[in-house]
Amino acid sequence: MSLTTATHTSPDNVKQLQEQKLQALLRHLNLHSPFYKELFNKHGIDIGAVKTLKDLTNLPTTTKEDLQQRNDDFLCVPKSQIIEYASTSGTLGSPVTIALTDNDLNRLTLNEYNSFLCADGSAEDTYQLMLTLDRQFMAGIAYYSGLRKLGAGIIRLGPGVPSLQLETILRLKPTAIVAVPSFILKLIQAAKDAGIDLNKTSVKKAVCIGENIRNTDFSLSILGRKITENWNIKLFSTYASTEMQTAFTECSAGQGGHLQPELVIVELLDENNQPVVAGKPGEVTITTLGVEGMPLLRYKTGDICQFEDEPCACGRTSLRLSPIIGRKKQMIKFKGTTLYPPALFDLLNEMDEVLDFVVEVYSNEIGMDEVLLHLVPADDSKACDNKIRAYLQARLRVSPHVNYILADEIKKIQFPEASRKAIKFIDRRA
Repeated sequence: MSLTTATHTSPDNVKQLQEQKLQALLRHLNLHSPFYKELFNKHGIDIGAVKTLKDLTNLPTTTKEDLQQRNDDFLCVPKSQIIEYASTSGTLGSPVTIALTDNDLNRLTLNEYNSFLCADGSAEDTYQLMLTLDRQFMAGIAYYSGLRKLGAGIIRLGPGVPSLQLETILRLKPTAIVAVPSFILKLIQAAKDAGIDLNKTSVKKAVCIGENIRNTDFSLSILGRKITENWNIKLFSTYASTEMQTAFTECSAGQGGHLQPELVIVELLDENNQPVVAGKPGEVTITTLGVEGMPLLRYKTGDICQFEDEPCACGRTSLRLSPIIGRKKQMIKFKGTTLYPPALFDLLNEMDEVLDFVVEVYSNEIGMDEVLLHLVPADDSKACDNKIRAYLQARLRVSPHVNYILADEIKKIQFPEASRKAIKFIDRRA
């Protein structure tokens, strides 16, 4: 069964397929994983008794801290079989290294091949890659290899430099781009400044990475609307992580990222590690299928999402994930209000008076959360300041601290040395 077939097949057939792969994974972990062998022994787990997806709830979960503290103990192959080393960005603590075998790289290629097919990609397309392609960034090699399998044209331009991106669009005429949504906004502004009409260019669609372009009801977020109001292109949202080595990508219906059932089992769990029902928030917890080097079992990503399990208008029957509501560890309790960074990002993106931002949270002298917004204002007038503060008060019902800085200064905060993507949230809490 091919992956594209698997996403359209009946839930019963998908369940049977996943259970077969789950049993193979458990045997692989029990034989080759120092971490999971120890975990199974500690909890008295009989892997032979785990036969169905429901039996997964009898197994302990794995956390980011486990990976950070015992990274090497997750390796299931001799180092001689490792072809590629990727690493996480370290957003929630120290980076984690993920080692991939040749088969893992092929699986990664298949994952992105299916993702681009889902996002209306074809061999007739040419994609301009506006993202980091080195620095152990798994997404860079994943997009490149997936597009090669698709047979599409590839322009490896890398991140940033709007003027070069625009010049390349005009010269090489890509039909699609892969980019961070907030950078697409910068590209739009640079085009306006240069007198370039983006709607007359060859680009017709954008695969958006790293930031939400939709709300949890799948309507376009402020960021998504700002892009499409200025550039008539089709947006496709994606959700992925280095650890899962798999992506959830939207189809043209724009109703959530589709599960690739041959590659991963996904659970959304509540605070008691019990599955939530469709439409309720839960922590995305994944079990990788077909991974040799560093497979994971019930790995809690820290990302809070919802899921839908009704068949999609595109004909796929696979589960669909909502945009990230927030990261569990990034939840902010501020003056009695619960906030997640993505909601703050949406609010700040909505304001014409704010050109760029970084959200910082820290602990005050009594251990409570405080929020400091580093903002680049549209101008340094008192009227602009009053509008920003009034808007924040009206929308949040609480007043965060505000620090106005210059564009050059905020770039230094967003892009510290060796950073491969813009940092919009800084957590300085103890």
